[in-house]
Amino acid sequence: MSIAIQIRLATQADVLCLSVLATQVFLDTYATAGIRPAIAKEVLNSFSISAIAGLLEQHNTFFHVAERDGHLVGFSQITFGTRQELVTDTHPAELDRLYVQEPFTRMGLGGQLLHTAETSAARHGADVMWLTPWVHNNRALQFYARQAYTDIGSTHFFMDGEAHENRVLCKQLSR
Repeated sequence: MSIAIQIRLATQADVLCLSVLATQVFLDTYATAGIRPAIAKEVLNSFSISAIAGLLEQHNTFFHVAERDGHLVGFSQITFGTRQELVTDTHPAELDRLYVQEPFTRMGLGGQLLHTAETSAARHGADVMWLTPWVHNNRALQFYARQAYTDIGSTHFFMDGEAHENRVLCKQLSR
C-alpha cells in the first residue's frame, strides 16, 4: 500500500501532536501488560507538551515528522554530540527516537524517517549514528539490523529506578 507522506523538520506548532503521538507509540510498545506507576511517570515526564517543546528548543536536537493529510503519523528525534561509552567516534549523533504510529508500520515509513535522520546527521558533521533500543523490542532490533546497524554491546535505561537492558547499535555515516 503506497501512502503520500511528507517528511519535514518539526516546529513548535507540532508540539501538541508530537506529545500525543510519542505517548501513544511508547505505550503501544512498552506498556503491553498495562499501565503501572513507572511507565506512567516516564510518559508524563518525557512526553509532556513542555518536555517536547524544550527538546525542540535545544540547538543540537532535531525532530523530523512524517505527515499525511495534515496528521502526524511518525517522527524521528536526533541529538548531535551525545556520547555513549561504547561509541568511540569523534562526531556522534544519537537517534533518540524513531516512532511510527502502528497503522503506518511496515509501509517503509520507518526507513524513510531513518534515512532522513541519517542524512541530516551527516550534513551536520556526524560520522556515526547510534541508538539504544530495548532488548525485548524484537521488531526494532530486526529493523535496525536490516538497515545495517551493528550491535556493539549493552547498556541500561533507568525508568523510576528500574534498570532495563538496551542494546547499543551504531552505523557509520557517509559525509
